[in-house]
Amino acid sequence: MLRIFIAGLLGGVAMYIWSSIAHVATPLGTAGVSTLPNESVTVDNLASSIGNKGGLFLFPMNANASASAATAPGGFLVYNPKSPTSMQPSNLIVEFATELVEAILAAWLLAQTALAGYLPRVGFVTVVGAIGAIVTNVPYWNWYAFPLTYTLTQIFVTVVAFLVAGLAIAAYLKPRTA
Repeated sequence: MLRIFIAGLLGGVAMYIWSSIAHVATPLGTAGVSTLPNESVTVDNLASSIGNKGGLFLFPMNANASASAATAPGGFLVYNPKSPTSMQPSNLIVEFATELVEAILAAWLLAQTALAGYLPRVGFVTVVGAIGAIVTNVPYWNWYAFPLTYTLTQIFVTVVAFLVAGLAIAAYLKPRTA
């Protein structure tokens, strides 16, 4: 178990570094995301309509309830009445912890295989990431109309994160000899 944990730790660090670079130093972090036109007016209207009740809002909730639903605007809104204006240390801690857990699970899965070659082992971890990226992002695009650019970019960033994790995990976590 210790070797799986160490491999996962190395993979988690690699993922964290890649994710940080992708989201902070490249345009990948904002691909497919637009700014609100007349942001201050929209935000003021949201604050007066929603108030201090943050949450996830889908509108209209029952698109079949009215004949005008086909032409009415709709959306998916994540609203936080006290959104921080900058990245907080807690965001970075949660991000690293998430990637650490993902990498430990990928290392554990890899340890269950009989794959012997380095590249097949890297590929295995990369495919684990591709499955996760597809299972989360494609439904958001399909059901909630997330922009295709955003969806494809998030899939790319996740697959590359698992690729770099796989490089580290497969280098450390050697196959067991019989």
